[in-house]
Amino acid sequence: MTDPIYAIPDIHGQDALLEEALDRIARDGGPGARVVFLGDLVDRGPDSRAVIERLMLGQAEGRPWTVLRGNHDQMFLDFLDSATLHSPRVSSGLAWLHFHLGGAATLASYGVAAADPEVAHAEARTEVPQTHRDWLASLPLWYKAGPLLFVHAGIRPGFALDAQGPDDLMWIRAGFLDHPDPHPWLVVHGHTALDHPAHFGNRIDLDGGAGFGRALWPAVFEGRDCWLLDDTGRVPLTPAG
Repeated sequence: MTDPIYAIPDIHGQDALLEEALDRIARDGGPGARVVFLGDLVDRGPDSRAVIERLMLGQAEGRPWTVLRGNHDQMFLDFLDSATLHSPRVSSGLAWLHFHLGGAATLASYGVAAADPEVAHAEARTEVPQTHRDWLASLPLWYKAGPLLFVHAGIRPGFALDAQGPDDLMWIRAGFLDHPDPHPWLVVHGHTALDHPAHFGNRIDLDGGAGFGRALWPAVFEGRDCWLLDDTGRVPLTPAG
């Protein structure tokens, strides 16, 4: 029997939902369950700092947790490093501090007001612990386990893993979401928020929109088989149609 592996999609600063998701995983797989977090730990929700601290503590305690870096985590790092407000990959042109992207909420969780970007940057450089910045910067962009590939956004079809760029792994939509053919792995990702997680045959999008006030769905995999975890236990997630 294949050892189960669990996944939690885009948390977006929702620490209370993260705690609930981890409780569901513990009930299903015990305290030593192997968990992959699909990135976008920060932004939009009120508790980005608490999310980071919970995940850092879990890893420090030796829990078998793999945390991936998402595009929102990268935008947070870019702001801290160089006061970058705009990413060329944001098609709307909105600044990271805009409420829709949620950077201001992330800074607020560290006690930093974001009314003036220059002042906010200076305060953030002081208030955000260097350990948080170093940890975020160290996070991998993908994790492979047997027939599964866990990644934040997706992959560029037809390219080997070592040929995938950070923009592909953290930002891709076009060319991946509409790709109908099998990949070398079942790709498990977030990034593109849905009303509910969905299985597309060659990929599974677990992002149910926690960053927009919807549920945070943990999932469990045994081989290529997938179940979502709700308060009652496992609910099969299978390809539509």
